[in-house]
Amino acid sequence: MTQSTETAPAARLPSPKERRRLREARSLTQEQLAAALGVTRETIKAWESGRVNPKRRKRAAYAKLLASLKDEPTPAPQATVPGGDVPGRSPQGVERNHPERDNAVPERSTTEETPRRGTDPDALAKGPALTPAQAFDALYAHSAPALLSQAYLLTGNRRLARESVEYAFRLAWQRWPAVATDRDPPSWVRAAAYEYALSPWHRLRRARNRPERPPTDRDRRVLLQALLDLPPIHRRTLLLYDGLGLDLPDTAAETEASTRAAANRLLNARAAITKRLPELADAGTPAEQTALFQERLSKLAECATAPAANAPAVKLPPAGAVRTGSERKTRFWTRAALFFTAMIVSATGFTLVTAPTRYEPPRAPGEPVGGVPVRGGPQPLTPEDEELRDMLHSAPITGPARLVPQTR
Repeated sequence: MTQSTETAPAARLPSPKERRRLREARSLTQEQLAAALGVTRETIKAWESGRVNPKRRKRAAYAKLLASLKDEPTPAPQATVPGGDVPGRSPQGVERNHPERDNAVPERSTTEETPRRGTDPDALAKGPALTPAQAFDALYAHSAPALLSQAYLLTGNRRLARESVEYAFRLAWQRWPAVATDRDPPSWVRAAAYEYALSPWHRLRRARNRPERPPTDRDRRVLLQALLDLPPIHRRTLLLYDGLGLDLPDTAAETEASTRAAANRLLNARAAITKRLPELADAGTPAEQTALFQERLSKLAECATAPAANAPAVKLPPAGAVRTGSERKTRFWTRAALFFTAMIVSATGFTLVTAPTRYEPPRAPGEPVGGVPVRGGPQPLTPEDEELRDMLHSAPITGPARLVPQTR
């Protein structure tokens, strides 16, 4: 006689992190998983965070579903076509299997460097046959060219864009254990490059203040100026959502804002761009506007690596040079920290040796003393008094006889 579901042993579930990884490896959303199990999205979110575990029948169904996801082959990440279209998606950039999405949400253009969150990006940094240097080189070759174009769209300066990409990958190599185990290493590097490119401290640099000649093409020049006139955070939100095709929650998470704040920034940025580019407003549907804007962004991104009229083409250094520069900089700062630590220890030791061993109270400052009488004594003699004194000393016996002493 078989046991019922209520009295059977509890099904074994993987860890909460593994549950989320299995779902994202199959490109499933929490809503789709909730619909398959007959629960709400908040329930799936609680199960994947580990706050709550399913019970009884739901636990068995959830475990069976996760086991089926584990047994299925992992789908290969979708590649980006140079024209901006992705296989399996409509030309307007809307997912065919998600008709409920807003038609204005675009897919990734030629500026993107990773698949959407939910695909498996671990192949960039994982692999039993890859050393850390080889994994870093693969990540650099995969993400650096597209990241250079994105940094140019953010800054409008090719030198600063190249510097931002180098800084991000040097920082990634310094913290490679954390980057290699990150859920999305390209996004980690992208966030570091964006933070450096939009840093307000660049305004104090004399080389940064020198303007770079804008593109010769009028459409590209107008679009670049419209992007640079936006606030930095609006520019970043617009590039992540409309340029790279991230969804709104991921865009909000990467910009460290709430979903509502990210949506407001996106609407304001789109309104400002549409005001500067009337051809976007003349487009018919929102999908056509998005496709046209993506095409304009892709053409503008080509200026990041193309030679300018007053400057040669910008080329990224090889991955080995980036790793060597990162290690050299790490050694420099390590030696500088050791030097200053030795200086502080030496100063502390000198102070301990030369410091007094007992307390010596300081001398009190002098104060005037009152109530002391004026110094007294015989007054100085006048000339008459001195003359009488001399006479008495010279003739002591010239007086009367009775006054002269007699010796016996």
